[in-house]
Amino acid sequence: MAYRILFVSSLHHPEALREAKALTPPGQPPPLFPPSMSQHFWEKALRRQGHTLDVFYRNLSGGQPAADARMERHTQTLTPQKVWQGLMNRVPPEANPALRQRNRHLLDQAHAFRPDILWMTGDNTVIYPETLAAIQRETDCKLVYACGTSPIVFSHAVDRQAARLYDLVLASDYYHGIQWLELGAKRMECLPIAACDPDFHRPYPITETERQQYACDIAFVGTLVPDNLYSRRVRALEALTDFDLGIWSVHDVPPSLRRFARGKALGEEMQRILSAAKICFNTHGDFVFYGGNLRLFEVAGAGVFQVTDDLPGTRLWFPEIDGSPTILTYQNEADLRQKVAYYLTHDAERQSVAARAQAHVYAHHTYDMRARRFEELMETL
Repeated sequence: MAYRILFVSSLHHPEALREAKALTPPGQPPPLFPPSMSQHFWEKALRRQGHTLDVFYRNLSGGQPAADARMERHTQTLTPQKVWQGLMNRVPPEANPALRQRNRHLLDQAHAFRPDILWMTGDNTVIYPETLAAIQRETDCKLVYACGTSPIVFSHAVDRQAARLYDLVLASDYYHGIQWLELGAKRMECLPIAACDPDFHRPYPITETERQQYACDIAFVGTLVPDNLYSRRVRALEALTDFDLGIWSVHDVPPSLRRFARGKALGEEMQRILSAAKICFNTHGDFVFYGGNLRLFEVAGAGVFQVTDDLPGTRLWFPEIDGSPTILTYQNEADLRQKVAYYLTHDAERQSVAARAQAHVYAHHTYDMRARRFEELMETL
């Protein structure tokens, strides 16, 4: 069955979206999300399944076009924007005139589009439960909530208050899904919102100039601030500072790691950085105890040896094959250092593990497979 799906999401990396739209071949619909966001690949997979899609960018002010949006950069320091945001957080969302306007715009768009499914992405601080209830009542759509973060750590009051409206929560982390059920969601499925797209998440050819720019023994691409959300990740990277380490982040980097920072990495450039590395480091944030972040599947698709923390989901999604690993996990910083040192000097073993991981995610964890599983779940509602 083909659905009309309206995404309600924040737009991150708007510059990358503008670039992706400019590169869209004639006759093809322009993308709704940039390739630096997992929603981009869900969008591609759902379109291939015959579904009709639209998007409402909840983090843009009413009437602001995506072409005018700018990327946000997180930092540890106090900024005027943080002060302003802190003051606005003291205002109840329902009393914020800008948010009221965005909710009216969403209602208008839903009435015009008539979705079968309203797909909410995580970390909503904008859309009121009353708005979602009205859309559900007036369009007879199902409400789906997809998230990769904990509602205890990240969710706003308006997010938690809407939990009882959600017909289905897709949670990357099983424990997060249980938390949404405790908040009142009708159903939860531990289905990672991350996966790989073999056309995009693959090894990329590296020119000599790119090799000089990107090459390192250990590469990390991701977020490291604030401390209270990524301390495990930072401590593990600090244990690797005497190796050839490269760090790419669109946000700030802690002082202890700043000398390894090489700038930001999004989209295809990130894939080239991964392709130039011997090992990709990927430890989950402090709020993840089951597993399932974006990089877990993207690195495997790139055919790169990956080291990550030992979590239940990691073991589930990356099992041993014929007694051989598809991913390397570590227990503590000393174990991490020992294993990294070993595999850096055993090229054949490292490349064999990376090849098994790539074959495994291509066979079991593509966005097309995620989309088909999503369709099966919707048929049961």
